[in-house]
Amino acid sequence: MDLSRASKGSPEPHVTEVPVNAHKPGHDAPSPPPVSKSADEWKAALTPEQYAVLREHGTEPRGTSPLNKEKRDGMFRCAGCGQELFASGTKFDSGTGWPSFDQALPGAVTTKVDRSYGMTRTEVLCSRCGGHLGHVFSDGPPTTGERYCMNGCAMTFEPKG
Repeated sequence: MDLSRASKGSPEPHVTEVPVNAHKPGHDAPSPPPVSKSADEWKAALTPEQYAVLREHGTEPRGTSPLNKEKRDGMFRCAGCGQELFASGTKFDSGTGWPSFDQALPGAVTTKVDRSYGMTRTEVLCSRCGGHLGHVFSDGPPTTGERYCMNGCAMTFEPKG
């Protein structure tokens, strides 16, 4: 989605939440409470580009994120709430111009159907703050078959050590 549409605040029609990598009841520690902030609080905490992507479902221009070239060991986190999303070992070069991963950490993301722009895609959101991260496609590497195509500005990177 381009940022011009997102900034108008139009709602996404026809969406259904679908859990991804959900924790199994009784096997994992409870998730932290969801992060909830007002629009003004989000605007104060995020850059304008991060706000447009995370809170208004925008898309950064392809090839513009420094995280696209990040190769160090570490953790990719949500820029909105700091939740761990992807381990660096799951990142791969998809050639799309956006950071891509073959799997999210268990319970880190949720998805919903995105029918904007006359197509059906699977939108990926942070499970803790609900921030829009990107989309997941079924054309990933053989390890999982999934390609999480993420907006780099929606994430931060924390090097290991």
